[in-house]
Amino acid sequence: MQFSFIEAMQEILAGSGFAALVDDPRNLIMILISFVLLYLGIGKKFEPLLLVPIAFGMLLANFPITGMLNPPVDGASPGMLWVFYQGVEHAIYPSIIFLGIGAMTDFGPLIARPSSLLLGAAAQLGIFSAFLLALALGFPSAVAAAIGVIGGADGPTAILVASRLARDYLPAIAIAAYSYMALIPMIQPPLMRLLTTKKEREIKMEQLRPVSKTEKIVFPIAVATIVILLIPDTAPLIGMLMLGNLLRECGVTERLSDTAQNALCNIVTIFLGLSVGCKAVADTFLTWDTIKIIILGLIAFSFSTIGGILFGKIMCKLTGGKVNPLIGSAGVSAVPMAARVSQVEGQKANPANFLLMHAMGPNVAGVIGSAVAAGFFLKVFGA
Repeated sequence: MQFSFIEAMQEILAGSGFAALVDDPRNLIMILISFVLLYLGIGKKFEPLLLVPIAFGMLLANFPITGMLNPPVDGASPGMLWVFYQGVEHAIYPSIIFLGIGAMTDFGPLIARPSSLLLGAAAQLGIFSAFLLALALGFPSAVAAAIGVIGGADGPTAILVASRLARDYLPAIAIAAYSYMALIPMIQPPLMRLLTTKKEREIKMEQLRPVSKTEKIVFPIAVATIVILLIPDTAPLIGMLMLGNLLRECGVTERLSDTAQNALCNIVTIFLGLSVGCKAVADTFLTWDTIKIIILGLIAFSFSTIGGILFGKIMCKLTGGKVNPLIGSAGVSAVPMAARVSQVEGQKANPANFLLMHAMGPNVAGVIGSAVAAGFFLKVFGA
């Protein structure tokens, strides 16, 4: 049989991904969307550590006929991205991320001012507001719960809840959560200035009391015991968060703490991003529901900020002006970015203002609060 270079090239092209893109142009649209997300992550630095792998996972998932998403069938090996996704499916990646967050986080400001827990709780207003709005827009209750968790500004928690309650909506929920986390310095300041007076923003807060080593060691053990016994569905997140913090504070596991907050967290972030991105395929992503989720996410995040600030104003009144309401906005779970925004806004009003450590209390309380809210939703709406 005579070899024909032209026929061979025609056969290669006919069986290539380029030909498949012509058959289903929706894949091309998804590829272009992944390019946009890569630009936002690399060019605009919007949560690049996760948005870049998410966008690249989306890119890989929408290349046709690669088999990367194929499940194991009749003894055939599964696709690489299908294997990676099992870490999301079984709540492994988000839990390990929480281990790293716990190892990075100093709970001292929260221990020194326990009332910060109330600010963290108030900042969960957006979660339940978005949940009710999603129900009003016709989303099933479980999906509405997953959408609402965006308001906690906690990407790993949003991913875990979506993987359990709203798998088809996981990419949209994850992208919305991390995008709004990256936009905190743009979204929060206008709301902070709108809801507080200049006099309130100028309030200087007293220095926090010193926290003993014993308190820092007992705290994660006590929180894990009480919260997990109360709401068992919080165990993956709260358990790993508090273990990470115990590794940080106990003084005898420095190597484990360093691994949890650096190497291990970075490795899992890559797998988590690719796994989330690989679920962003045309059938589930190119829908009106995705646009609704993006809008509801912004509403949720805004309401969470508003809830924290308004409760901060109440605490300001009750303490005779000793609490700066700006720290209430840090009650969302984005650590430490939200606390830094409180610090920046406070110094704009009063250059002698130092709110960072005061804001870290509500900030870490928000991490606990969003995990508790997630556990509540999983308990109520989980299968």
